[in-house]
Amino acid sequence: MCLSNEVFINPFTDFGFKRIFGEEESKPFLISFLNDLLPIKDKIKSITFQNTEQFGATHEDRKAIYDLYCIDEKGQDFIVELQRAEQRFFIDRALYYTTFPIQAQATRGVWNFQLKPIYFIGILNFEVSEFKDDNNYIHYCQIMDINKKNIVSEKLNFIYIEVPKFKKKKEELSKHLEWWLYYLRDLNKLREIPKEIEGDIIEQAFKRAEFLKLSSQEQHNYHINLKHFRDWVNTLDTALWKGEQKGIEKGKKEGIKEGEKQAKIEIAKRLIVKNLDIDTISDLTSLSVEEIKSLKGN
Repeated sequence: MCLSNEVFINPFTDFGFKRIFGEEESKPFLISFLNDLLPIKDKIKSITFQNTEQFGATHEDRKAIYDLYCIDEKGQDFIVELQRAEQRFFIDRALYYTTFPIQAQATRGVWNFQLKPIYFIGILNFEVSEFKDDNNYIHYCQIMDINKKNIVSEKLNFIYIEVPKFKKKKEELSKHLEWWLYYLRDLNKLREIPKEIEGDIIEQAFKRAEFLKLSSQEQHNYHINLKHFRDWVNTLDTALWKGEQKGIEKGKKEGIKEGEKQAKIEIAKRLIVKNLDIDTISDLTSLSVEEIKSLKGN
């Protein structure tokens, strides 16, 4: 029985993201997306999914659990993370996650420390504070010489996609990557597959995301996952609302205090004109002697 009013599943749920990009049948979609996104000369031809749970060198070390982790035919590592809400240290988290494939590339015996490229891709449903003054919605980061402004190493790559900053409407899309971003941003809001991508691989990605194409068990699993997603969004919205209410109340109190302070200053000015002594004015207005001296000097 169909309980969803969505034509397409939500890609920002764990179920949706895995079905679209993280299963064997989804490999062509992930390869297309990565080839559009990454500034690489030789396009990716094939990928192999790896274990998303990564462990440190000892049992006491912390572990990392990726959303997606794969390696292409050239041995390049790709970590793809979907982040639904702002995380204070997400940039640090990305850096930490890349340490696992770096260590995994170490070979036993004699090794000259040469590494193959590692790519961390963050698909973010929020704006990153480190990029708050940047209107670009995609950020490419590497290790660079700050003074010379040149790249020191191309082996470690961080790509952050701030989906909320992607504002283009369907009529404005001109690049294949923009269609992928449109797909991720608006998929579960759309009622039909856009005619503009007929015959394109993204059309197939739309079809894979059709709710009615899911089996009964998959529909059930998706509904459970979607409920958790909505509960989680509602919890965030509630916390945000409570924070805003506290801010409003605090603002009111601060505004009242500021108004009272300004009234006392105006009274003090009038008493200064009447040549009352500073100590008397201080007693009448509760302003400090220093504040009244400053007013008198002005």
